Amino acid sequence: MTDTRRRVKVYTLNEDRQWDDRGTGHVSSGYVERLRGTSLLVRAESDGSLLLESKINPNTAYQKQQDTLIVWSEAENYDLALSFQEKAGCDEIWEKICQVQGKDPSVEITQDVVDESEEERFDDMSSPGLELPPCELSRLEDLAELVASSLPSPLRREKLALAVENDNYIRKILELFRVCEDLENREGLHHLYEIIKGIFLLNRTALFEVMFSEECIMDVIGCLEFDPALPQPRRHREFLTKTARFKEVIPISDPELRQKIHQTYRVQYIQDMVLPTPSVFEENMLSTLHSFIFFNKVEIVGMLQDDEKFLTDLFAQLTDEATEDDKRHELVNFLKEFCAFSQTLQPQNRDAFFKTLSNMGILPALEVILGMDDVQVRGAATDIFSYLVEYNPSMVREFVMQESQQNDDVRGCGSLVNGTCDILLINLIIEHMICDTDPELGGAVQLMGLLRTLVDPENMLATANKTEKTEFLSFFYKHCMHVLSAPLLANTTEDKPSKDDFQTSQLLALILELLTFCVEHHTYHIKNYIINKDILRRVLVLTASQHAFLALCALRFMRRIIGLKDEFYNRYIMRNFLFEPVIKAFLNNGSRYNLINSAIIEMFEYVRVEDIKSLTAHIVENYWKALEDVSYVQTFKGLKLRYEQQRERQDNPKLDSMRSILRNHRFRRDARTLEDEEEMWFNTDEDDLEDGEAVVPPSDKMKPEQDLMEPISKFMERKKETNVTVHMYKYRVNNEFYFGFGSIPFSKSSGFLLGMSRSGSFAPESESFDFENCPIPSPDPIPVIMKIKKKLYYSTCFIHGFGYRE
Repeated sequence: MTDTRRRVKVYTLNEDRQWDDRGTGHVSSGYVERLRGTSLLVRAESDGSLLLESKINPNTAYQKQQDTLIVWSEAENYDLALSFQEKAGCDEIWEKICQVQGKDPSVEITQDVVDESEEERFDDMSSPGLELPPCELSRLEDLAELVASSLPSPLRREKLALAVENDNYIRKILELFRVCEDLENREGLHHLYEIIKGIFLLNRTALFEVMFSEECIMDVIGCLEFDPALPQPRRHREFLTKTARFKEVIPISDPELRQKIHQTYRVQYIQDMVLPTPSVFEENMLSTLHSFIFFNKVEIVGMLQDDEKFLTDLFAQLTDEATEDDKRHELVNFLKEFCAFSQTLQPQNRDAFFKTLSNMGILPALEVILGMDDVQVRGAATDIFSYLVEYNPSMVREFVMQESQQNDDVRGCGSLVNGTCDILLINLIIEHMICDTDPELGGAVQLMGLLRTLVDPENMLATANKTEKTEFLSFFYKHCMHVLSAPLLANTTEDKPSKDDFQTSQLLALILELLTFCVEHHTYHIKNYIINKDILRRVLVLTASQHAFLALCALRFMRRIIGLKDEFYNRYIMRNFLFEPVIKAFLNNGSRYNLINSAIIEMFEYVRVEDIKSLTAHIVENYWKALEDVSYVQTFKGLKLRYEQQRERQDNPKLDSMRSILRNHRFRRDARTLEDEEEMWFNTDEDDLEDGEAVVPPSDKMKPEQDLMEPISKFMERKKETNVTVHMYKYRVNNEFYFGFGSIPFSKSSGFLLGMSRSGSFAPESESFDFENCPIPSPDPIPVIMKIKKKLYYSTCFIHGFGYRE
C-alpha cells in the first residue's frame, strides 16, 4: 500500500535552542530495509533529494502540537519537527506513528524517553489515571506536592498532563490565584508559583494554548511573580501593562493578527524574563515553549505578508516626505523586526517575502532613510539593507544600475554633474562607511562586508542574455570607485600619510582590504583604474604609517598585484619605481624581525622563485647597492644570481640552448650502485698528487665560438655509448664560483666525482673543487683527475657559465 505524500517542512533544533529550517518536501512512511523498520521519509520538492530518513522507534516520544506539528527527539540534543501544510496530512502520519508504537492516535504524546525501573513502570501502568485533589485553597499544598512528585517520572508526568488538561484545571487554578492575591495569602501564592512552574515543565502544547490564551496569560505571569526564593514579588504585569506599549505604526485591521502579536510578545517575555535561568530550569524540558514562539513568528510573518493594504501603507509612509521623523523612526524599526522575523520562513516563502518587499519599493525607501540625520534610524536601515544583500545581491545590483540609468537619461548619458552620483544608494552606503563615527568602526566593517558581497563576481549572473558581471562592474568603476578611494587619495598627497591617527588608519585599512579583493577578483576594470589613477603609488605612501597594520595592508595590496604576474602591472611598477618605498620601509625597519620585515622579504622571494624576469632586472639594476649587504637571508643574492643568469643567456643564446639539451637528457642512477662502484675504484700512485689537486689536460682555447655545438653533439653521442650521467654543479676557479655541467662516464676504469650532487642539484660549497688552468668556458669536455681522501677519481667536465666572487 502506497502512503499518501504530504507537504511538510523539516526543522531541527540547534545548540541555541532555535529551530533551523532544513527544507520543504513531501513526507511518506514505509518500510526501509537498511533501517529494518517503518520509517518517515521526506523528499525535497525541488530536486527529490532525501531531507529526512527517520525510523519510527517504538521507544521514542513523539508529540503532536497545534494540529499541524509533530516533534520528537532522536538523540541527545537533536530534536526534529515536521510542520504540515494540512491538518489531514499531520493526522495521517500521526496515526502511522501510533500504529507502529501501539498507541491510541487520540493522545498527543506517545511516551517519554527517560527509562524507569520495571517495578515503577508496572505500578504506574496498572494504576488508574491520576486523580487531582479538589481545586481549593486548603488543598494547594497537596496539589503542589503532587506536581513536584510527578515530574521525575515520565509516565506520571503524562498522566498529570492529561488530568490537568481534561479537568480544565488551569482555569480553576488561576481563579484561586486571584483569590489568594486579593486575600494577600502569601503562602498560597508561593504554592501557586510551584504549581504553574511545574505545569511549564510538563512541556505540553495543549496546556500552553490554554495558559497563553488572552484571558489566562496575565494571571499565569502573576503566579510566576511570587517566587518563594525572593523576599519581594516581581512586578512583571505592571511592566507589561504600563511600561511596555504596543506601537501600531500601521493600523492592523485583522484582530487575529493583532492578538497573535500580543501573545507572541508576552510568551517571549515569559521565556526571557519570567522563567528561571537555564542553570536552574531544565532547558530541554522547554522545547515545546521554544516551538510555540517560533511557529507563532512564522504565522505572523505570513499574515502580514498577505495583508496588501498594510504593506502598501507602510511603504507609502516611509517614502512620504511629510512623514515626521519620529513616525519614520517607528516605521523603520518595525520593518527591521519584520525582516528579522522572515528568517524563520522556509526558502520558497522567504523568496516570496523579499520579492513582495522589492515590488513595494523597499530599496527606494531605504535610500530615503539612509539620507536622514538620525543615527539610530540609519543603523536600522543598514540592518535591513544587510538582509537584502545577504538574501539576493543581484536584486540590489539591478536596482542601483537602473537608478544610475535614470540619472543618465535625465542629464544626458555620461554627463552627470559633480555630486549627482552621490545620491546613488550604493554611494550612500560607501559614504556611511567612510563617515562612521564609532571609534572601533563597527558599522564600517559591516558595510564593507556588504560592499564586498555586491562586487563579488562569484555571485553574479552570467547568461547568454544577461552579463551582470560586466554591466555592474562597469557601473561600479564609473560611478562608485572614486567615492570609495577618495579618503585614500586625500591622505596620500605627500611622502607620508597626512593624517595618521588610529581611526583614519583603520578606515584606510578597510578600503585597502576591499581594493585588494578587487585586484584578486576583477580583471581589466581594476587594472585600468590602478594604472590610470596611479593608485599603487598612493597606497605605498601608507608604508610610512606609524601603524604597522596599515603598512602591512599596503604591502599586501602590492603583493597581490605582483602575484598576478601581469606585465602591464609590472611595467607600471618599473616605470614609476614603485619598489622604492618598499625598500625604504625595509631599510627603515632596521634589524627588527617583525611582520613588516617578513612581508617584504616574502615579496622579493616570490619574484625570485617565480623568476619574474622584468622585475628581477629592475630590482637588481636599481636597488642592488641598497640590498647587497643583507646577508641574513639569501633572497637578494638569489635575485642577483637570477639577474646574472638572465644576462648570460642574453649574451650567449647558444649556451642557453645547450643547457636545455643537457637538462632534457639527464637521468638518475641508483644510489647504492654508485656506492658499490666507489669501492671498486682503482688505486694508483697516491704519492704523485696532493689532496684536492686536479690535473687538467690542455685544451684548445682558440677554437671559435661557432664551433661550440659540434663537441656538444659528440659529447652527447659519447654519453649514450658510455652510460653517462649529466649533473649541474657548482665549482670554483681562482676563488670564484661557477655553475656548470659535469658528465660521469661509469665504466670499469672510471670513477665517481664526489663533488657532483647525485640528484642533479648544485653541489654544496664544501664539495667544490679547485681547477687550475681551466678555460671559461671550455669548448670540449675536459678530463679531470682528482685525488680526494686517498683515492683518485677520473671524470669529464664540460665547464661553462659565469662566476661571482664570494
